[in-house]
Amino acid sequence: MQPESQATGCTSSFINVVDVKYFLQQFYDERADKFSMDQTKTVIGWREWLALPSLAIPAIKAKIDTGARTSALHAFFTERFSREGQRMIRFGIHPLQNNSKLELICEAPIVDERIVTDSGGHSELRYVIRVDISFKGITWPAEVTLTNRDNMKFRMLLGRTALAGQFLVDSEASFCGGRELGRIYKKRIV
Repeated sequence: MQPESQATGCTSSFINVVDVKYFLQQFYDERADKFSMDQTKTVIGWREWLALPSLAIPAIKAKIDTGARTSALHAFFTERFSREGQRMIRFGIHPLQNNSKLELICEAPIVDERIVTDSGGHSELRYVIRVDISFKGITWPAEVTLTNRDNMKFRMLLGRTALAGQFLVDSEASFCGGRELGRIYKKRIV
C-alpha cells in the first residue's frame, strides 16, 4: 500500500496530505469573513440589460466580463469637438445587436485617451468617457472606452473596474435584472 501523499501523485519528505488539509482548514477558518458570500453586494449575471442615463441610452445589452479591466461601449463613429474650452466627443451607437437602423447620437466630455489591448492582443488608442450606469435600481459612475463593436455580440462590455465593490458575478446567470429594458426599443422603434 502506498503512503497517502504518493497516492495523489505528490512525493515529499517534509509534508503530507494530512498536513496540507490541516493547513488549508486553518487558512480558511482564519479568513472566513473574506471568503463568505457578501450579502451586501448585488448579484449580476454574465449578460445583463443596463441603462446609461447620463448618455440618454435607455437600454443596452452588456457582457459582464471580469477578465476585462476596462469597460467598452460601442461607437460606430467618433467626432472630437470643444465646448466652452472642454474637450468633448460626439459618437454614434447602435444599441441593439444586428440592428443598424436604430442610431443614438451621444455627447460626453473626454476624460482621457488610452491605449487598450483587446483579448486578441490588438492595441488601440481609445477615448475614455465617464458615464452613469444603472442596473436594478443602482446607479454608479464608471469610466468607459469607446470602440467599434459592430462585429461583437454585445454593444457594451462591463469590466471588473466598473464592478468592483458592488457586485458578485454569477457566471451561470443571465438577465438577473430582468429583460424589461430590452423591450423599450420595440415600443419606440420608428
